[in-house]
Amino acid sequence: MTKTAPAALPRVANFSSGPCAKRPGWSLKALNDAPLGRSHRAKIGKAKLKLAIDLTREILKVPANYKIGIVPASDTGAVEMAMWTMLGARPVTLLAWESFGDGWVTDAVKQLKLADAEVVTAGYGELPNLRKVDTRKRDIVFTWNGTTSGVRVPDAEWIAADREGLTICDATSAAFAQDLDWPKLDVTTFSWQKVLGGEAAHGMLILSPRAVARLESYKPAWPLPKIFRLTSNGKLIEGIFEGETINTPSMLCVEDYIDALLWAKKVGGLEGLMKRANANARVIANFVKANDWIDFLAAKPKTRSNTSVCLKFTHPKVTALSAEQQAAFAKAVVGIIEKAGAGLDLGAYRDAPPGLRIWCGATVLARDVKALRPWIEYAFATELAKLS
Repeated sequence: MTKTAPAALPRVANFSSGPCAKRPGWSLKALNDAPLGRSHRAKIGKAKLKLAIDLTREILKVPANYKIGIVPASDTGAVEMAMWTMLGARPVTLLAWESFGDGWVTDAVKQLKLADAEVVTAGYGELPNLRKVDTRKRDIVFTWNGTTSGVRVPDAEWIAADREGLTICDATSAAFAQDLDWPKLDVTTFSWQKVLGGEAAHGMLILSPRAVARLESYKPAWPLPKIFRLTSNGKLIEGIFEGETINTPSMLCVEDYIDALLWAKKVGGLEGLMKRANANARVIANFVKANDWIDFLAAKPKTRSNTSVCLKFTHPKVTALSAEQQAAFAKAVVGIIEKAGAGLDLGAYRDAPPGLRIWCGATVLARDVKALRPWIEYAFATELAKLS
């Protein structure tokens, strides 16, 4: 380990897991065509919103018979909307192995108070045994890629093709970086500020025909606020999925999302985006392989995220510290890196084990991840020396 500060810095030091780095070459000029000061219900506003939906379908390869809507309150709003409108019709199993999955458990158990809600959990860095989950008879709520743990499901083979229930998938840090198995997903949600580096506050809700059928045949026992209502008189409000949003969206953010989608097309669509994220994650994997004092939080290689890459310090002098001291050590390492301008927003999520969380989504360049590595080594060596 080097105790000398590296000479070079990443050209872009933004490694936040949300809002994430803007696309390479982005500037405010990209938003010049935004219809500012115009109604989102005007012809130009509706056209922009519809374009965002159509480009989403094209790049993510969403089936033609699935509905795509822009909804309020980011990914959280989209997941809440699905849970409050669709759960309760049949037994549900909630899978949680990180902070956001835990949040959906709280909603189902403590807020909705569902009568038959099974909770299946695993610790940070692990997945539960998915093969033991009854995906045929029960509704399932799960996170495809754990943003706060760096753990993802390797595939959707564990979900029954002949299922009777619905699958509700929080895919916010997976969409545009991982290959989502649409036939196995009935409700899929994500937000603009993750893999494509868009602006926050807007969520995406993608519904299969089975999800639409649930909405049109089931009325929850609890009242629904206007912001959650997806049906009227027992029928889906089709306008929501044509760009007629429930509340007023930011047309500046819509323009930014469209810009990101058009950039995604230029770099090869979904395949190109996944290739970029995989290359970034591979840079970190090589770094971990070369150093015995750091490791992935995700225990198994096939479950490791290629976007929210979470790392832990494994040096015996660090692991011998108390939990509070380990957290302070990790914070100090992050502080050195940030002070130098070599890497911003690298700290582990507040509820996660102490360590680093490095965003490796498609808008990040591999050369910047490579330039970050010696700074991690330098900051770690600096703090480790203080423990001697």
